Amino acid sequence: RDMGLTAGAKPVKSARVVGEILGKYHPHGDSSAYKAMVRMAQDFTLRYPLIDGIGNFGSRDGDGAAAMRYTEARLTPIAELLLS
Repeated sequence: RDMGLTAGAKPVKSARVVGEILGKYHPHGDSSAYKAMVRMAQDFTLRYPLIDGIGNFGSRDGDGAAAMRYTEARLTPIAELLLS
């Protein structure tokens, strides 16, 4: 939300979001931050996804998500409601 990634905003590269998380909140490696972001974008993991993921965020069949440099993300309207 601090980055302005509202539901109506243009999505940004996931690597940029993860970099922001590492720089400000969790300086212990990027894989845990990206894995959490991927789970929040999967409609088969959460009933109401919190991240609007653009690109390959995995599948029910066990396929993994693409590398963060290939995906983009922004908040969903429900995530904005939770944060307000």
